[in-house]
Amino acid sequence: MNKNIVGIDWGTSNRRAYLIAQTGACLAEHEDGEGMLAVGSRDKFGPSLAGVLESMQLMPDLPVIMSGMVGSASGWQEVDYLDASVPLEQLPQHLAAVTDPAWAGRGYIVPGYVYRNGASADVMRGEETQLLGAVVLGHRDGWIVLPGTHSKWVLLRDGVIQSIATYMTGELFAMLSKGGTLSAMMSGDAADAEGFVTGLNQAARNEPLSNSLFRVRAGVVSRAAPAQQAAATVSGLLIGAEFAAARDAQQGITVIGSPALAARYDVAARHVGLQCSVLDPHLVYCTAISQFLKA
Repeated sequence: MNKNIVGIDWGTSNRRAYLIAQTGACLAEHEDGEGMLAVGSRDKFGPSLAGVLESMQLMPDLPVIMSGMVGSASGWQEVDYLDASVPLEQLPQHLAAVTDPAWAGRGYIVPGYVYRNGASADVMRGEETQLLGAVVLGHRDGWIVLPGTHSKWVLLRDGVIQSIATYMTGELFAMLSKGGTLSAMMSGDAADAEGFVTGLNQAARNEPLSNSLFRVRAGVVSRAAPAQQAAATVSGLLIGAEFAAARDAQQGITVIGSPALAARYDVAARHVGLQCSVLDPHLVYCTAISQFLKA
């Protein structure tokens, strides 16, 4: 039996591939910009996958587990969401086999999750794999936060999802930076500590976000606030809005994210009196993928 497996976090814009041992150790990794949008049509996913395995000099018969937007309606093939009631540790039992004949028996896609609350719903694709890794590492209960383009707040109880809340934090920040009336003043350091705390304080007052964002512009043009802090204030407003909504996270949060993003969420958490621990996203991903060898 082969003791290694390939895990691919295939997102919208980027792709990360890992050669993973049964122990969860990462033996090799590769990152590129060949996300879902770059690949394009469905018939190109197979050759694109073959290309990344070749570039990593991996044996072609290795099992490949893919997560993320590769399983969306715009990806390689659409994979139905699992209901949130399905325990994360059961993910290995719900893999979808790739239907492309060239990858039969060795290519699999991890399904995402859907959380329903009455008439409303929230979903995730890709984050469920990191959540599985967190659960395996002992983080079975409490709030897990996965910041990024679409920041996810997930409440776990004994390894089962109790709720999902998604915030378009990263996407909104990017859009405000690229166009509109705020874009001209968004060139400053988004990590500026004073500007970031200013935004956090405004968000904590639960004022309408669209009004708070406009007042960033008003502060600059009226010379009441320095322009170099505008980007950080906007970041604080958007991230602070997440914390303002998480009123029942009194036990603290666990963040799975890059060092830069995790540090920002740690500051925000402590600013509102919450404890914050951080998990490395590569560690939890590799830990999760290793579980598929044991299924």
